[in-house]
Amino acid sequence: MLVMLMRRYLRPYGAAVALLLVLQLLQTLANLYLPSLNADIIDNGVTQGDIAYIWHTGGWMLGVSLLQAVAAVGAVYLGAKAATAFGHDVRRDLFSRVQTFSSREVGQFGAPTLITRTTNDVQQVQQVLIMMFTIMVMAPIMLVGGVIMALQEDAELSLLLLVVVPVLGVSVGLLMWRMVPYFKAMQGRIDTINGVLREQITGLRVVRAFVRERREAERFDVANGALYDTSLGAGKLMAMAFPMVMLIMNLSSVAVLWFGAGRISSGEMQIGALTAFIAYLMFILMAVMMSTMMVMMLPRAAVAAGRIAEVLGTETSVREPDAPASLSSLSGGAGPRGLVTFEDVTFGYPGAEEPVLHGLSFTARPGETTAIIGSTGAGKTTLLNLVPRLFDVTGGRVLIDGVDVRDLSTEDLGSLLGMVPQKAFLFSGTIAGNLRYGKPDATDSQMWQALEITQARDFVEALPEGLEAPVGQGGSTFSGGQRQRLAMARAVVREPKVYLFDDSFSALDYATDARLRAAMEPRTQESTVIVVAQRVATIRGADQILVLDHGRIVGRGMHHELLDRDHPRYSETYEEIVTSQMTLEEAA
Repeated sequence: MLVMLMRRYLRPYGAAVALLLVLQLLQTLANLYLPSLNADIIDNGVTQGDIAYIWHTGGWMLGVSLLQAVAAVGAVYLGAKAATAFGHDVRRDLFSRVQTFSSREVGQFGAPTLITRTTNDVQQVQQVLIMMFTIMVMAPIMLVGGVIMALQEDAELSLLLLVVVPVLGVSVGLLMWRMVPYFKAMQGRIDTINGVLREQITGLRVVRAFVRERREAERFDVANGALYDTSLGAGKLMAMAFPMVMLIMNLSSVAVLWFGAGRISSGEMQIGALTAFIAYLMFILMAVMMSTMMVMMLPRAAVAAGRIAEVLGTETSVREPDAPASLSSLSGGAGPRGLVTFEDVTFGYPGAEEPVLHGLSFTARPGETTAIIGSTGAGKTTLLNLVPRLFDVTGGRVLIDGVDVRDLSTEDLGSLLGMVPQKAFLFSGTIAGNLRYGKPDATDSQMWQALEITQARDFVEALPEGLEAPVGQGGSTFSGGQRQRLAMARAVVREPKVYLFDDSFSALDYATDARLRAAMEPRTQESTVIVVAQRVATIRGADQILVLDHGRIVGRGMHHELLDRDHPRYSETYEEIVTSQMTLEEAA
């Protein structure tokens, strides 16, 4: 996966990578040439007392050193630039891919792991890429070049390499084989700790309200301890690697000096050649050690690359149509009106034993309010989520103006809808920025009008900055009721053909609820309104009330029809819901 990811995302930077390879080659050749020049100075200059030769060869050494320095700087710059661009492009594509996911795919991965894969995993691969450009490219050139130069200096002494290099390679390989499982487990531990942190930070008020700080601290300690143990296991193996490499390098130097001294004594080798041989031996072992560093990071990067590729390779279950229908084709060519029709709709979550919704059929008409009520878990929110295609039906069809929503592009479908989710969510920024999220070109007067309709104008006007008042992350600077009203204003300013309210009135008091619904009526005279609610008072004036029970419609009609035991549309389930909140006299 790592190779495939690099091949895909480094292709646009092929010229920079090619130049980097040339610079690394020049740098390594310069490094390999310097010990040879140093040996010449010792053997032909110092021992002979030839000062002119020393100056001349020393000048060459300075020139080669300067070339090596320039090539090294250029290679590091190009490597860092290419690796950073790689990370930028991968994060961009990960973000874009996640944006296409339906709620099914987001639930399949989970928010913590998606965050980890977009940040930590990309960082792991990017770091390895930088090391590859600066170390891995140079290591094989230095290894091969060092062996050739060592053979040139003394072929017999080079036989030591046949012992040293395999011993070092086998030792490092065994360590890496033990480290791979730790690195695989480490990324999973990071996901877990991110999940615990996200829950605890998001649910901080609940934790404090129930005085569960100690319990949550224990949960975090368990997740943190698991990551600690895994990291410690990998760290112990990593700690063994470098001392082992240094020990082999030092023993190799001692062996070279031991055998080299005998060859110098017998006149078979010169002092300068021995000095150069030791330098080349260090180059060879350094190349192996750099490869060790690289190999130590490769397993974790390979795991991270696999996790990234898993997200990039996941196709959304909500796909764009090959030939999307145009908005002008709706309503038989008359343009969008907002007529929503469910035809024998069935929906089940992946892996569930049975569907959440069973064969639902109904029509929500423009100018009318369709309310959906039922017990917890009846499938109300799931039903609403099928209209904007947060999920796709597993059976039947959802139609808008006679066209299947799966035949509309997501952009066109979204332009018809104004949705207020069950949990009111605001983005950090300003109130105006949040309202324009629904309509980017909304004017100040349009935004104030939307705020007035949703009963939010008073508290926004009371803020010193007005529409430019800051909004904390998630809307944390406002109360639950204020967040709900601002979220509704965001939908109202959009002026959609279909309004979708998912229990959006739950945080409002009865008086505000009544005023808001009364103010909404003129605005929605030509729009379809679908309301999911738990509170009977919110929906008893609806033109059509659907009563859900275990994913099936068990009641359909107006409020008084569903309560009248003599009426054909009487619903016992609806009466139970009503009497749990008010007396029948109050309901009437």
